[in-house]
Amino acid sequence: MKPPSNTKLYYTSTSTFWFDKDGILYSVSKKAPPQSLEEVKKSLADLKKVIKQEKVCMLIDVTYSTVTTREVREYAAVEFPKFVKAIAMISDSSLGRMLANLFFAMKPQPYPTKMFNDEKEAKEWLRQYL
Repeated sequence: MKPPSNTKLYYTSTSTFWFDKDGILYSVSKKAPPQSLEEVKKSLADLKKVIKQEKVCMLIDVTYSTVTTREVREYAAVEFPKFVKAIAMISDSSLGRMLANLFFAMKPQPYPTKMFNDEKEAKEWLRQYL
C-alpha cells in the first residue's frame, strides 16, 4: 500500500499511517524488531492523539508484522476496541497473514476483522462500517 502524494503521513517506530479521503486509517507495518509493552503503549498513545476520540476503520498491511509477546497482545486486545470500528488486513507474506490470523483467533475482538489478499477488496469491505 502506498499513500497518495497529497496525504499527511504519521510515523511510529513500527508503522507509517495516514487517512484516506473516506476516513479509513491506513497503516503499513515496517520491518522492525518486536516492540516491548512500553513501546506499544507509546505507539498507541501517539495514534490516539491523531484520531482523537473517534473510532476508526483500519486497513492494515501486516506484511512486516513481527511476533508479539502475550503481554503486548493482551494490552492491544483491551485498547483496540476503544478506537476501532473494524479492521481489514492485507499481507504479501505468509508469515504476516499467519501472525495476524493468530492474534485475532487467540483474542476474538468485539469488532469485525478480516484478512484480504487485495487492498481494493479490503477497502470495499470496510466501507460498510464507516
